[in-house]
Amino acid sequence: MIRERKPGYESWLSLGPLAGFPAGQTRLATYRNPAANPSDGETANIPCWVRHVDGEKFQVFAINCAHLGCPVRWFPQSGLFMCPCHGGAYYSDGSRASGPPERGLFEYRYKVEQDKLLIEAGEMPTTGSPTASLINISVGRPPCA
Repeated sequence: MIRERKPGYESWLSLGPLAGFPAGQTRLATYRNPAANPSDGETANIPCWVRHVDGEKFQVFAINCAHLGCPVRWFPQSGLFMCPCHGGAYYSDGSRASGPPERGLFEYRYKVEQDKLLIEAGEMPTTGSPTASLINISVGRPPCA
């Protein structure tokens, strides 16, 4: 069964005023999942890391490590994002520094409007693509050879 998408699933969400993200710094921000139900409570608040490069240039990273999804922390002293689960490390620009992740941190698309930072939320990219689609599955035959 395919879940129906709720209105606003692929929408632009505000992370707050630009003043909350000083140039040259990386800050933790949160947004409310646009597909959340009222019963989701605090679990619908999604954290992300915002790096203000300068001017209106930003990078907004998913908090999840690209290896297995553990939440990464920002360490300004070393200029690294670090994953506590398996030792993954990322440079300040989100690119892979070391450890098991094979790629950098996932990034959200962003834009600046009316002095606010907005991100395109909803689906997050993953490292792989689906291996099968519903139209390619044969009835009565397992999906793997």
